Amino acid sequence: MRYDAVVVGAGPSGAAAGILLAERDLRVLVLDRARFPRPKICGEYLSPEAARVLDRLGVLKRLEGGGAVRLSGMTITAPDGTRLTGSYPCAGRWRGYRDHALAVRRIVLDRVLADRLRETAADFLEGRRVTDVIVDGDGVVGVEVADGAGRPQSIRARLVIAADGRNSVVARRLGLVAPHALRRVALMTYASGADGLADRGEIFVDPPVYAIVNPVAPGLVNLGLVLPLAGLSAHRGRLEELFDTRVRQLAGLRARFPRLARAAPVHALGPLAYRVAPPRHGGVMLVGDAAGFYDPFTGEGIFAALRGAELAADTACAALARSDCSARALAAYVRTRRAAFRDKERVTRVLQFVIARRWTANAAARVFARCPALLSLVMGVFGDFVPPRALLGPPALAALLRRR
Repeated sequence: MRYDAVVVGAGPSGAAAGILLAERDLRVLVLDRARFPRPKICGEYLSPEAARVLDRLGVLKRLEGGGAVRLSGMTITAPDGTRLTGSYPCAGRWRGYRDHALAVRRIVLDRVLADRLRETAADFLEGRRVTDVIVDGDGVVGVEVADGAGRPQSIRARLVIAADGRNSVVARRLGLVAPHALRRVALMTYASGADGLADRGEIFVDPPVYAIVNPVAPGLVNLGLVLPLAGLSAHRGRLEELFDTRVRQLAGLRARFPRLARAAPVHALGPLAYRVAPPRHGGVMLVGDAAGFYDPFTGEGIFAALRGAELAADTACAALARSDCSARALAAYVRTRRAAFRDKERVTRVLQFVIARRWTANAAARVFARCPALLSLVMGVFGDFVPPRALLGPPALAALLRRR
């Protein structure tokens, strides 16, 4: 069979793209090298606005009834000990699809999405490793695949959607990936002993490191450290030692959770940030982490994957209906994706500058502590439902003037 679309990868972005395309009666094949469910390194956070896409996909109620933890906001501790308790705004001009975020283990999220994908008319093949793309002239026309036994196979399609993550075979074969100046690595594990952590995640900033504690199940938290990549090379093969040392050095984290203890091995992911250029070929689109990644502080990863899949599906359906999957036709997705995420990326870059230095992190924390309404706006931006431009507009100015 020659497919309308082949989706490479069945994580959140790939599963979402497969579901949305199959629901529009297209012939879709989704491939993944893994077999589901499978573990995945992730902060395991779903912003309030991510719930809208999950509901559209038909899985939100399954997740909410399957042990997802509701998060009403985040608590951020600055280097000098200033604590900010930020809640997602529930009133005013902007409202999220839900008034809370969700913490969901990736093994659960991916299983639910994979099950939903199997319910559609899409073909879903696990244990299939994509090894290359098939290029004909100026267009991608399919992929080369190795099955579980290593046997090669060519699969042709009118459109290839790369959802194969940060190590995307498709993006790398097309020469689209480039390094980023922000050189950071994430060390992640599960931990117990985070007593008193209820319906909020917590972030501890202590430059050049920050830690994120996210409750994912009763008595269990997702614990991540983000630190400079340069500090990793001297501890190669000794991740647990490096992790434990950095946790002990985070005074705010240690004081808040003195009984915190690792409950799983430590995994490393990095460098976190990398750039991916738009495809120059027709017949191919990039979604999720295959399209690039910056930093996990604001927790936009899974929302960006789901929203990007929505945008890609809209453009893909229009292009396939016109039988025009040229680079020019698919550039509409590049433009809409850039417009959707550009301002949030700018906020994240400013935030990275702030949290990279003790004095700026402390100064910012004091401003937000004096101005809860401004902090609420920022939480809405983190929740993906308040437009980032609001931080430069009348609502932010009004919040500052009210405080004065």
